[in-house]
Amino acid sequence: MSVSTNSHDKLPIRMLHDRVLVRTDIPEGERRSTGGIVIPATAAVGRRLAWAEVVAVGQNVRTVEPGDRVLYDPEDRAEVEVRGIAYVLMRERDLHAVAAERLEGSEDSTGLYL
Repeated sequence: MSVSTNSHDKLPIRMLHDRVLVRTDIPEGERRSTGGIVIPATAAVGRRLAWAEVVAVGQNVRTVEPGDRVLYDPEDRAEVEVRGIAYVLMRERDLHAVAAERLEGSEDSTGLYL
């Protein structure tokens, strides 16, 4: 499986075993609240999970596919930079939830796999 960083650029990366490679949604640093207030990166916040997009999976991964959005703990991560883009590498068991359109319509589906 190759990792696509944009529509013209494919990387020859194959994930092994139960590994999942994701691209985070929001860069670390300042955040904005839903009301538009800027929250500085130095502000103390409780443990907060983050969403990311799956870009590649290993052959033993069973619950997620490239393109899915997953919920993970940013404190339990290993980062890797490929061609200037930061990715997070983790095991499938470290994911907390999966959000994907393919889950809609399946029985017991709320749109999230918890």
